[in-house]
Amino acid sequence: MENEKEKTGPVQGAGAPGEEPKIGVYLCHCGVNIAGVISMDKLDAYAKTLPNVVKVVQYKFMCSDLGQNLIKDDIKNGVVNRVIVAACSPRMHEPTFRKTLRSAGMNQFLFEQANIREHNTWVHMRQPEKALEVAKDHVRIAVAKASNLEPLDVMKVKVAPVALVIGAGVAGINVAKDLANQNFQVHLVEKTPTIGGHMAQLDKTFPTMDCSACIITPEMSAVGQHPKINIINYAEVTDITGYVGNFHVTINKKPHYVDQSKCNSCGGCVDVCPVITENEFDEGMKDRKAIYIPFPQAIPNKYTIDMDHCIQCGLCKEVCEPHAIDFDDKPKKIELDVGTIIASTGFDAYDPTDYTPYGFGRFENVITGLQMERELSSFGPTMGKPVRPSDGKAPHSMAFIQCVGSRNCQVGMHPYCSRVCCMYAMKQARQYKEKHPEAEIYMLYMDIRAFGKGYEEFYEIASREYEIQFIRGRASEIYENPANKNVIIRAEDTLLKRPVEIEVEMVVLSVGLEPREDVQTISRMLGVAQTGDGFLMEAHPKLRPVDTLSDGIFIAGCVQGPKDIPDAVAQAKGAASAAASLMARGEVEIEPYFSVINNGLCSKCLSCIDLCPYGAISFEKLEHEVKINEALCKGCGTCAAACPCSAISQNHFRERQIFAMIDTAIPVANGK
Repeated sequence: MENEKEKTGPVQGAGAPGEEPKIGVYLCHCGVNIAGVISMDKLDAYAKTLPNVVKVVQYKFMCSDLGQNLIKDDIKNGVVNRVIVAACSPRMHEPTFRKTLRSAGMNQFLFEQANIREHNTWVHMRQPEKALEVAKDHVRIAVAKASNLEPLDVMKVKVAPVALVIGAGVAGINVAKDLANQNFQVHLVEKTPTIGGHMAQLDKTFPTMDCSACIITPEMSAVGQHPKINIINYAEVTDITGYVGNFHVTINKKPHYVDQSKCNSCGGCVDVCPVITENEFDEGMKDRKAIYIPFPQAIPNKYTIDMDHCIQCGLCKEVCEPHAIDFDDKPKKIELDVGTIIASTGFDAYDPTDYTPYGFGRFENVITGLQMERELSSFGPTMGKPVRPSDGKAPHSMAFIQCVGSRNCQVGMHPYCSRVCCMYAMKQARQYKEKHPEAEIYMLYMDIRAFGKGYEEFYEIASREYEIQFIRGRASEIYENPANKNVIIRAEDTLLKRPVEIEVEMVVLSVGLEPREDVQTISRMLGVAQTGDGFLMEAHPKLRPVDTLSDGIFIAGCVQGPKDIPDAVAQAKGAASAAASLMARGEVEIEPYFSVINNGLCSKCLSCIDLCPYGAISFEKLEHEVKINEALCKGCGTCAAACPCSAISQNHFRERQIFAMIDTAIPVANGK
């Protein structure tokens, strides 16, 4: 691959090497976020006393066009050749101001941003005098670094017009389809034998009560037939190397033990298979054979042998007319080169087995919301007619318990709201009442979270027209009546301020959503951090919700956090658009914050190679030199900090820049 460098070096009067620094400090009021806490006039006066500062400007919103024009005019007129903006977080607007410098003919890396909002006024609102002193510290330290900044060159790399989508639920399917419709080649990798994800398990969708299968099945079929989409099902990504535009991906495709090209899905093998085991798709509420298709509408609609349960009796092989059975099938290693990667691996439903007060796994008639979903499905274990597991009869009373696994700080649970539980519980209760109008249905909740379009109306209809009884209070304990297997719930009605005890024939636990069990593996492979709740972290929660801090890698759907189907699809389309924009340009800029090595000082101890988390450093034996791949390096600084010879330095964070910041901060910290 050829790397092309775009020279964005300095122009005369705008930061040329060796030129005396002329620093402009631009103070942003950020409305009242900053100016409402500290005196901007005092900060202005202080900034003017700092070395190399030639101009200080205040403006209410420096990120606006008018604010940016103030900076541009000073650059073009030769007033300044270094720029500091004291405002919000660099995560928010550093790209904005760097573009401002670039458009004015100045090297964009002669810029420093002092965060006096998130790191100061937002946390010191009640201490304005102390906040002012902290703001002075931020500006003084930024000036010290800016005095030592140097122009840097941007590097451009080619981007392969091929995308990898990991996870083929509703989000992954929409990403793949949108990219393929823009004529990009897409490899869609799915861990299970079929695409469709959790949405394929659902019966109806709220608030419109549309048939879930009627929505997702045509999408699955369209993806399966699209000439630009290569479905790699029953497979897992095991390794990702490379960098934006040039990722190398290794995939392990598990053996089906059925030749997918020969299988005609006749089903003769299923009829003779003597092995019966639980069907994961039906949440263990229905059995399947050792050779199976997960559900009737599966794509690809081909059989797979579950070798963990197969006894290899050979009966399926004897009756298979296309001779598709292959007990000697082996895993296959697939290697791909792609330009962009979109992670859409979805979620796991919370498993309430270990939460003993609710009795799941101990009491037969306590089931989860996803199990209820399968019972309501027309192709589910009960063909759409929910029954009690204990006796197979339709319950005349039922209770839904909300926030199971969510909004709970106990060990093993999650403090966040899973967003969909209130709505899917009301949907299921409404569906059951439509079939059994005489049934008594209770819903024990903390707060009803009906946040989406049409959701509040759905809630009102459930209460008013379907007479579902809502009780505000978390259930404390659940017991079983041994005489009839009914379930007794004890709780407190916090509106009426009294304890309640309800006996019902079946309980549905509205379990929340949590990160997939393998999310840490995915996080490490992609080089994408996780948030405190375990989901993958976006580059910015508001401005870049589908991007990550790893260039060329995007996220969509519940891998980023709990969300309903419309939000998952919207985010999928955003991720597809971002990836397509990158691939359509054909090349991408690499920020020059990478580390550089002085081989004259290097002792060849090679400790940096083992420490580099991105695999960017290598030892070239023929040249007897250590080299750093500039595109792979993310500028974390680990190698520079560990090098015993000080042979490695990091662009934009060189020793003289860091020490200048420390030297200007320490005297004040010591009270000198």
